[in-house]
Amino acid sequence: MSHVVIITDPARDQLLKNAVWWSANRSGEQAVRWYDGFISFLETLSNAPDKHRLARENHLFEDELRECYYGLSRRTHRAVYRIDGNVVRVLAIRHLAQDDMGPEDIE
Repeated sequence: MSHVVIITDPARDQLLKNAVWWSANRSGEQAVRWYDGFISFLETLSNAPDKHRLARENHLFEDELRECYYGLSRRTHRAVYRIDGNVVRVLAIRHLAQDDMGPEDIE
C-alpha cells in the first residue's frame, strides 16, 4: 500500500534550522545537499513505512512512533514519525545526540 507522507510544520522547521546550522558551520553546498536528500529520503516512507524500527521513546506514547536515520556520509539525524492509516506523519527531526522526546515535544 502506498502512503501519503506529511511533514508537519515543526518537523519542517527543524529540518530548515539544521540546514541553516550546517550552512553556517560547514558548507552551504552540503547544507542544500543534506536538506534535499533528507526530504527525498522522507518521501521514501510512502512505501513500507513500518519497516523502520520503533522510536526509542515509543514507550512514552499511546500511539506507535517509529524512527529512521539519515546523514550524508554517516547517519547524524533521525526522523520520528507516526503511521495513521495510509498517512505517514513526520513529527520531528532530531540529531542523534539529542535527548529522547517526551509527549510535550509533539504538537
